[in-house]
Amino acid sequence: MADLKLTGVAKSYGDVQVLSDIDLDIRSGEFIVFVGPSGCGKSTLLRMIAGLERISGGTLDIDGQRMNDIPPSQRGIAMVFQSYALYPHMTVRDNMAFALKIAGQSKDQIREATDRAGKMLQLTPYLDRLPKALSGGQRQRVAIGRAIVRDPKVYLFDEPLSNLDAALRVATRIEIAQLKASMPDRTMIYVTHDQTEAMTLADRIVVLAGGGIAQVGAPLELYERPVNEFVAQFIGSPAMNLLPGRVTSVGPVTTVELDGGLTAQVAIPTRAGDEGMPVNLGVRPEDMRETDGPALFEGKVDLTEALGEVTLLYFGTGDAEVVPIIAKLPGIHPGLNGRTVRLTADPQALHLFHKGESLLYRDGPEGLPPYSPRVAPSGAPGGAAAPAQDVSEQGGTIKPEGPVR
Repeated sequence: MADLKLTGVAKSYGDVQVLSDIDLDIRSGEFIVFVGPSGCGKSTLLRMIAGLERISGGTLDIDGQRMNDIPPSQRGIAMVFQSYALYPHMTVRDNMAFALKIAGQSKDQIREATDRAGKMLQLTPYLDRLPKALSGGQRQRVAIGRAIVRDPKVYLFDEPLSNLDAALRVATRIEIAQLKASMPDRTMIYVTHDQTEAMTLADRIVVLAGGGIAQVGAPLELYERPVNEFVAQFIGSPAMNLLPGRVTSVGPVTTVELDGGLTAQVAIPTRAGDEGMPVNLGVRPEDMRETDGPALFEGKVDLTEALGEVTLLYFGTGDAEVVPIIAKLPGIHPGLNGRTVRLTADPQALHLFHKGESLLYRDGPEGLPPYSPRVAPSGAPGGAAAPAQDVSEQGGTIKPEGPVR
C-alpha cells in the first residue's frame, strides 16, 4: 500500500517549462489515469514519479518519504512501457524472472513468483514459450507480469495498449481492470490518450493541459461537471458542442438567447447582474434529440454516419467560418441527409461557460453539492437519461427531475 503526494512539482528542459505547480494527492489503492493532448507532459510526469526524469522543482513523497533523489530501483515502483521490451531469446518465465535474478532471489522464490503471476494473467500454458510465439496481447501481459513479480507498491503504465489492435485493446483493458480488482491495495497510475480506457479504468482522472492540471475527478464527474471548455470538449466523443449566446433571464434556471435566435433554458443558476452576459451553451451530441416542438438548434444535415447503435448527424461542415455541430442519436435514422432537423436537450444536461470557465464553478468547487450522476431510467432510449422537460423557447419555470448539479 502506498500514498503518493506531488507538491509544486515542475519540469523544465533548459528554458522550456514543460510542467509547473503540479499538486496531487493519490490515495493508496487508487487507480489514477493521466489524460491530455499530445505534448501535455503526461508521460513526463509518469517518468518523474518513476525516477527516470529528474524533478526540476517541488517534491514527490511516497508513504511520507521524499523521493526526489531516491534511485528508481529503491522507490518500490514497477513500470509497464508502451513497448513490450521483452528479451527475444528468453522464455516467458525467464522474462518475468529476470529482475528477481538480478536481485539475488532464490530459485524457489522466483518460481513461486512467476507461477503466481502466470496464473493471475492466464499465462501458465505459455511460460516456456519464447515471445515470438505469442500474440501482441499475450506479450503485453508478459510485460505486466514482469512488473507483478516484483510486488511493487505502485504500478505505472505508460500507454500499454497503444500497440494493440482494437479487439486486443478491449480484451487487455478488461484484463487490467480485473488485475486491479484482484489487487485492491495496490496503487496504479496509468497514462493514455484513449478516453474509453480512462473512463472505464480510472477511480479518478487527471486532465493535463497547458503545463498543469486542468481538473481532477471521477470519470463521470468530469463528464457531467467539466470545469472549463477544454475539459468539456476533451472528455467525451464526439466533443461537446458550444453554441454562443447571451443570458437573458437569471435565477435557479437560466434563460439563454442563442445567436441563431432560438432560446434555451439551463438548470444552472445565475445571479442578478448576469443579464446580457456572453456565454457558450454546451450540449453533448449524445444529449441531443429530434423534436417537433421548441428547439435549441435547427439546421440542415450535411452528413450522416450510421453506426447501427447510433447515428451521427453533422451540421455546418462545408463552412470554414462555422464551427460544425454534431448530434448523436440512438438507433438508425435513415433519410436525414439534406433535411432540416430541429434538436433539443434536457435542461439538466446543458452547460454554461463564460470566458471559457463553467458558471457552475464560479463560487469554487466547494460551493457545489456532492456529485450525483444523472441515472438513465429504465426504458430511456439508447440508455440516455430521460428528459425532465423540453428546452423552452418561451422561458418559464422548470422543475428538474432527478439530482440537480
